[in-house]
Amino acid sequence: MESVSVWCALLLCSLSGAELVPEQPQPCPTDLHAVLREMIRIQVQDSKLTELQKQTSEQLKELQKQTSEQLRSQATELNSVKARTNETENQVASLKREREVGQVAFSASLSAAGSVTLGPFNTHTNLVFKYVVSNIGNAYNPNTGFFIAPVRGAYHFEFYIGAHGSSHASAAGLTKNGQHIFIAYEHQTNGYGSSSNGATLLLEPGDVVFLRLWSNTRIFDNDYHHSTFSGHLLFSM
Repeated sequence: MESVSVWCALLLCSLSGAELVPEQPQPCPTDLHAVLREMIRIQVQDSKLTELQKQTSEQLKELQKQTSEQLRSQATELNSVKARTNETENQVASLKREREVGQVAFSASLSAAGSVTLGPFNTHTNLVFKYVVSNIGNAYNPNTGFFIAPVRGAYHFEFYIGAHGSSHASAAGLTKNGQHIFIAYEHQTNGYGSSSNGATLLLEPGDVVFLRLWSNTRIFDNDYHHSTFSGHLLFSM
């Protein structure tokens, strides 16, 4: 706008000089060089203003770029934090489940009520210990006599058996998946005799442990619970 005004002033000055008798003389710069210097100054200012606008625009673009990169970086970090949080929560939940599953222990006796004498039988017979004192983790089934391992680990089992003296002994064998492990055996012709045994077994999930009454033997129990079967998880693996 300033350069336009200057050019207008020059034009008016030229016209006023051409008129023989101006009605109203127009004010003209007496120094043409001063007018030209003013025009150059204005052009320089315009050039500086243009350069400043360009720099400002570039700085704004750079700031927007940095802001965008920071936002992307923060978003990436946030996603990473969320992922780590989810992983930690999953680990805590897994540890909690393992802890709950790892709480395994049971103890039961042969007779649920009254006196019971089983045997002798011609073949090995599975024993069902019906009177359950504790069954933490519900790994023992009082209907089948089976203990089924819920997790891989080391388990310890103990069993006590007895019977009144007769021509038949009392004997029961600890069995894992149908395979004989240890036996408790006792035989006397009068009075009451008992025997016991135990074992620590490495079990896989689903392995079955139970007691078998040995063929041609007897076992006795009553409300005092002489004949018992117990087990618990030592540690998982």
